[in-house]
Amino acid sequence: MTRRIVLGVLAALSTGAAHQQERALLLRARSRQYDLEAETALRWKVRETAIIVCDMWDDHYCKSSARRVVEIAPRMNAVLKAARAIGVQIIHAPSGTMDVYANTPQRKRMQSARKAAPPVPIAKWCYLEEGKEGKLPIDDATEPCDDPVVGEKVRRYNRQNALLDIAEPDGISDSGEEIYSFFEQQGIRNVALMGVHLNMCVLGRPFGIRQMTKLGKSVVLARDLTDSMYDPRQKPYVSHAAGTELMVKHVEKHWCPSIVGEDLTRLAPKAL
Repeated sequence: MTRRIVLGVLAALSTGAAHQQERALLLRARSRQYDLEAETALRWKVRETAIIVCDMWDDHYCKSSARRVVEIAPRMNAVLKAARAIGVQIIHAPSGTMDVYANTPQRKRMQSARKAAPPVPIAKWCYLEEGKEGKLPIDDATEPCDDPVVGEKVRRYNRQNALLDIAEPDGISDSGEEIYSFFEQQGIRNVALMGVHLNMCVLGRPFGIRQMTKLGKSVVLARDLTDSMYDPRQKPYVSHAAGTELMVKHVEKHWCPSIVGEDLTRLAPKAL
């Protein structure tokens, strides 16, 4: 009996030590209040953290947008690879292409998650909330595409961009309900969003920033791994890069902090 008690105490101490030393990410989260920038350190447990890759398609009717996706994708893939290696869950969400992935284990993994009841309804699209966030700082309604000559607005994409690896432990879904249920099943509390376009899908999808925030998740935007859909020929008549930065600031002020993608690849010192 005494030996069993000793062994039990040792096991408890071992579990406690393991819990204290649980792997975590240390994020440098940038936010805004009254247009003043602030940085806060967030400590996220790796096992409770997921990345959602939003609409990084293989093509787009707006060729400038498609070109920028190709420019972002290699940097994004490096972050995903490093984050995956330390245990961060990766969800690929190339909306409207689920048929391509129907027989993959990554797709089936999301579909088989136990259904969970969300605390608020999951909308098909989370529209701009002017009472909370005002108007967007860029005009994306008149003409969002910045091609010299804008082509026909038809679907050009079929799947996620091939520059992004889909690995065995990943998930694939464009369903807010599936993703929420999977997160609840896996104990995911923290969500990082990356992908395109920030003023549209990254904010508005049923797995986007607005919805994940309303579902009670801790959310951040990877500001160096996103892009807006904005034409400098529209208000406020700034460069495309400046328009994207205005959108990042909008998100930081009204919805969630932003980080750099590299923060998702490095473990915090255990002593913190």
